[in-house]
Amino acid sequence: MNLEKFHEYCLLKDGVTEHFPFDNDTLVFKVGGKMFALTSLNKWEEGHPAVNLKCNPEFAEELRVEYDAITAGFHMNKKHWNTVAINQEVGGKLLEELIEHSYDLVFNSLPKSAKQKIRDLQ
Repeated sequence: MNLEKFHEYCLLKDGVTEHFPFDNDTLVFKVGGKMFALTSLNKWEEGHPAVNLKCNPEFAEELRVEYDAITAGFHMNKKHWNTVAINQEVGGKLLEELIEHSYDLVFNSLPKSAKQKIRDLQ
């Protein structure tokens, strides 16, 4: 998956917005004002693409054991976030599943009113 496809895939989700809250390098995707994915644009340009994604703690541990390319979230709460290096081990299909998982965790944690507002906009 390249940066353009990653960007498009994240924006396909209901209620997603993109931001640069930290600096001009870190692209953040949010739903309901809460982050579910972030990435360094510079890392993509340097040929080392990686994405931080929210993850269920037990599933996060399983993924880290199974894949060398998935590690505890860089600069994030390591219990709830993974850094996913995008390479031959972690391709488009798995990355899409992990983005979906992250989005669902954040969306489902939103108050009912916020979820309904997002659904009503779609």
